[in-house]
Amino acid sequence: MTESGWQFWIDRGGTFTDIVARRPNGTFVVHKLLSDCPSAYEDAVLQGIRDILGLSAQAPIPTAQISAIKMGTTVATNALLERKGARTVLVITQGFGDALRIGYQNRPDIFALEIVLPDLLYERVVEVQERHSAQGEVLEPLSAVALRQNLQTVYDEGIRSCAIAFMHGYHYPNHEKEAAAIARNIGFTQVSVSHEVSPLIKLVSRGDTTVADAYLSPVLHQYLDRLTHALTQTRLMVMQSNGGLMDADRVKGKDVILSGPAGGVVGAVKTCAAVGIDRIIGFDMGGTSTDVCHYNGEYERVFDTEVAGVRLRTPMMAIHTVAAGGGSILAFDGVKFRVGPESAGSNPGPACYRQNGPLTVTDCNVMVGKIQPQFFPQVFGTRRDQPIDEAAVQQKFAVLAQDIFQATGQVQPPEQVAQGFLT
Repeated sequence: MTESGWQFWIDRGGTFTDIVARRPNGTFVVHKLLSDCPSAYEDAVLQGIRDILGLSAQAPIPTAQISAIKMGTTVATNALLERKGARTVLVITQGFGDALRIGYQNRPDIFALEIVLPDLLYERVVEVQERHSAQGEVLEPLSAVALRQNLQTVYDEGIRSCAIAFMHGYHYPNHEKEAAAIARNIGFTQVSVSHEVSPLIKLVSRGDTTVADAYLSPVLHQYLDRLTHALTQTRLMVMQSNGGLMDADRVKGKDVILSGPAGGVVGAVKTCAAVGIDRIIGFDMGGTSTDVCHYNGEYERVFDTEVAGVRLRTPMMAIHTVAAGGGSILAFDGVKFRVGPESAGSNPGPACYRQNGPLTVTDCNVMVGKIQPQFFPQVFGTRRDQPIDEAAVQQKFAVLAQDIFQATGQVQPPEQVAQGFLT
């Protein structure tokens, strides 16, 4: 591998995958394709590289010609937003099983009459007889036999991801190490321990970060392993939430929650700097999520943040993320309009993507004329060369308008229904 070889810079989103490639002669090529299209290819990143290199769908990739692949991905972001991570068990000091549910009792909306708590990432809790004092004295040894029995029961239920967070484990990790060894011996494939994931004081944020890592790492590694298997001897680097790159074999789930959005921040800053602008507000609306940031001469980073209702303590760009994007699915529950947080992704994708998908925010914009087929990427259909299907959108909105009339007695033209979801 040499720097004179191909380089691929990739943004693997939930709906589209965008690739900028630099040829060995220094020229550039840009390519776009759906992130998930099983009828045409198994993986968008690999297929995009093949397309650029002029290879057939199953041809091996000549990795000796590639210097590096640098990728931002929303795989972990979308898994968190849509709660599609790995089934996870929380292992915590006895008496603190509900500590993460209780949290810090913050009231973001102090006048809200109904407090809606976010869904927990962990499915089961195992409380462990163990305790260190704040000075490191062993107040109660770890009950290994009971822990092994409880974890075996959880394992037999099909859970394979384990998050371990003990009181004062950030400074006195012996009990966490012992518990991790037991979990791995039983067969848990992902074991995240708090003194490695977030070795800082405060049980709640340390525990939340550890749970997020256990919940997301299997999803991330499953995806990255597929890439590295096809890209042997090629350096694959992944954008982290803090805006830096890390080799794929070292990256953790909790470090890439804002991987894709962080790449957008860096890209926006560099683009604006090229024309002399150093104060910007960034708005990045993808298929599943929307990310907002600002820049005033230096990158802003935070160490304690909340993403999709999950408290995290890990360095990341100061980005506000909401579960609303072009692929957010529309619904009418008989009384009101609802948007998301479920996303149509790219398979089947929005109704206009020619795969009989549900109506989404993208379809709203098609219906009201804000998105016009001739100006949208023509990557749809069996041959991936057709424009979006405007007729399918009109038909589905007509059906939805009829459903609304039957439920409420209100007559609304399809265009008005679409506009109602956007306002």
